[in-house]
Amino acid sequence: MVVPAGRLTMNTRAAKVLAILGPYRSLVRTTLMRATLMLMTAVALSASVTIAQSQPAKMFDVYVIDVEGGNATLFVSPSGESLLMDTGNVPPGAVRDAGRIMAAVKDAGLKQIDHLIITHWHGDHFGGLAELAPQIPVREFIDHGPNVQPGQAADDFLQKMYPQLIADAKHTVAKPGDKIRMGSVDVTVVTSAGELIKAMPGAGGPNSYCANFKPGENNAEDPQSVGIFITYGKFRTAHLGDLTKNKEFELMCPNNRLGSVDVLLGLHHGQASSNSPVLVHALHPRVAIMNDGTRKGGEPETMQTVHSSPGLEDLWQLHFSLLSGQEYTQPGMFIANTVDDPQPAMPIAPLPPPQAGPGTPPPPAHNGTAYWIKLARLTKKHPEPIKFLSHGANAPRPIKRHCRRVAIGSMMRESRRAGDQV
Repeated sequence: MVVPAGRLTMNTRAAKVLAILGPYRSLVRTTLMRATLMLMTAVALSASVTIAQSQPAKMFDVYVIDVEGGNATLFVSPSGESLLMDTGNVPPGAVRDAGRIMAAVKDAGLKQIDHLIITHWHGDHFGGLAELAPQIPVREFIDHGPNVQPGQAADDFLQKMYPQLIADAKHTVAKPGDKIRMGSVDVTVVTSAGELIKAMPGAGGPNSYCANFKPGENNAEDPQSVGIFITYGKFRTAHLGDLTKNKEFELMCPNNRLGSVDVLLGLHHGQASSNSPVLVHALHPRVAIMNDGTRKGGEPETMQTVHSSPGLEDLWQLHFSLLSGQEYTQPGMFIANTVDDPQPAMPIAPLPPPQAGPGTPPPPAHNGTAYWIKLARLTKKHPEPIKFLSHGANAPRPIKRHCRRVAIGSMMRESRRAGDQV
C-alpha cells in the first residue's frame, strides 16, 4: 500500500506513540484495562437496576379466607414470612376448609407457614388443622394455653392430635406484649388467656364510648382468644379472634389501649356477643371485614354497630348473611360468597336460621363465587392505594379482580439503616 507523503497509517501512529511513551507503556495498558473494567461494571450495574425495576414490587398481603363461618386469616410479609390465624372448621367441613387455605397459600407462593396461631379452642377455629398440617410444614404453633371450656371435639384434639403436631415444631403460649417476627411487618399480641396488653405505643387515651356500654354474655373460651395488632408503616390492622363484649370493655375502657386501625378484621363472625361500640367505634376503622357465614353471624345488632362506626367507608363480608336481612345487605361486589354451603359451620352460639318465604331477602347480585378477600399494598417506592381483591380459587367461575381501591395512607416503612427500604 502506498502512503501519501505527510500521512501516517494507524499502525504507524501507534508505533510512534508507543516509542514516545517508552517506559510508560505498562502503565498505559494498566490504565486502559481499569477503564474497560469500570465501563463493564457500570453496564452490569445499569442492567441489574433495569431488571430490578422491572420486577413487581413486594407487598404486605392479607388473605381473609372463607371457611363458612369459621376463621382462617393469612398474613404474608413483603419478605415472605407468613402467619396463619386459625384453620377453619371441624369435620365435615375440615377437608373443604384446609383446601381453601392451601389454595390461598399457593396463591401467596408459600412453601411453609412460619407462624400458626390458634386463637382459642373452638371447633370453627382449630378444626381444619389436622387436615392442613400434612400438606405444608409449620415452623411455630402459637396458642393461649389450656382449653377452659371442655368439649368432646376440643378435648380429643388436644389430647390425641395437637401433641403430635407440635412435637417437631416450636410451640409458644402467647402473652400480651409478645412480638411475632414477620420481617418489616410488626405483629404484637394484645390479648391472650384473658390477659390484656397495657397499651400500644401512642394509644391509651380516654374512650368516650365507655359511658354507654352494655355488658354482654360470656362463654368460657371466647374471652381467652389470642388477639393481634399489626402495623406496617402507617397501616394498622387488628384481629381479636372471638373476644367478647365484656373483655372488649376491659381492653378499651376507661382508656383505649389500641388506638385506631385502618382495617378491622374478623368481627367474631358478626355475632352480637362481640362488637360493642367501645371497640368498633373507638378503633375508627375505615374498612371492616367480617368472617361470617350465610346462616351464622352478620346479626342485625352487629351490622348496625359496624355501619354506624365513625369514618367507616366499607364493610366487606365473606358471605351474604340471611340473619342481617335486606336492611343491611351489602352490594354483591363487597361479598365473596353467596352460596349457602350444605356443610354447616360449627356455631358457638347456635342461632335459628330464618324461615324461607316472601320476607327472605334474595342474595345480592354477584359475578362469581370467591373463597377469599385479599388485601395488598405496594411499598413506599411505588405508592398506591390499598387494593382489595376477591379471588375465587377453585370456584365454578374463578375471578381475580380489583374489587375496590381504598386510599388508606402509606403502608410503607423505611428501615433505620440508611438506604435500606422495604
